[in-house]
This record gives sequence, structure tokens and C-alpha cells, in this order.
Amino acid sequence: MSIVINECTLQDLKTLQEISYTTFNETFSDMNTEENMIAYLENAFNLERLEEEISSPYSNFFLIHYNGVLAGYLKVNVNEAQTEDMGEEALEIERIYIREQFQKHGLGKHLLDKSMEIAMKHNKKKIWLGVWEKNENAIAFYKKLGFVHIGSHAFYMGDEEQIDFIMTKTLK
Repeated sequence: MSIVINECTLQDLKTLQEISYTTFNETFSDMNTEENMIAYLENAFNLERLEEEISSPYSNFFLIHYNGVLAGYLKVNVNEAQTEDMGEEALEIERIYIREQFQKHGLGKHLLDKSMEIAMKHNKKKIWLGVWEKNENAIAFYKKLGFVHIGSHAFYMGDEEQIDFIMTKTLK
């Protein structure tokens, strides 16, 4: 078993867009309307927006490969790139997605470990994320790894308001 995690660069832009579309569709298309999925995908994962996010000094993307095959990705934010103001001592995991065929192989844990490594390198004291209240598998995964539900915020899927649980983990 070979697991490789590499930071995204602008040369990975199309690859990042493709894995973003694939993983988001696999995760949420069954629970949302086609119109809302299309609206979200076109807004969140258009090339201009992804290029802006990759170029930000406050956001980082990482691609994870399993036995040489692209399996998923991670996006982390600090400072003003965070989607909620959680302070200077926090790192946000904005996206952690694994393609369906590679789930249950420990890859999510590898990406979570990578986020903790980045947080500690930047002297952050906690990591946090938002997870859809209906994504029970993800919520269970994060709880198992020591995250605690501390609040909620709105997330828009097209024109539908949904609720994300905010979960945090204090770093040692």
C-alpha cells in the first residue's frame, strides 16, 4: 500500500477541479437537487476561483494518491481565509474528500494528520471544520478522532440553506 500526499500547485488546477467535482458529487448528489448541485459546483469549483484559492497565502490544497491513483484531497485555511472567524490560533479544514472507491482505507485519517501537522508547524492551538448535519458518517469519523461539536453555521447549496455543525479539536 502506497500513500502519497502532495501540495497542489497551479499546475494541478485542472486535476483539483476534477477531483473536487467527483468527490462532491459522490458525497452529496443523492441528497440534493440537481439544480442546487450544479449551482454549487459551478460556483465553488470554477477554475478562476480555485486558482485564486491556490494562490492565497492563507489556504493550502493537498492531493492524496493511493497506489499511484488520485484518491482525494484536503483544503486547509488560516487567518482571514477561514470561513468563520475562529481566531489566530485556529486552522480550518474546509474540505476533506475521498473518492468512494477509496473510502475505508484510512486516507481521511492521513489527510487529517496532515492538517494537524500543518497546524502545529504554524503554532495553531486548535483545528476546526464544518460538517453537514446530515453527513452522519463524517460526524462519527470526526468524533472518533477527538472533535467536539461546539456550534453550527449556515451553508448554502444553491438556493437551499443547510446547517453545518462546527466541530473543533484542541491540539496538544
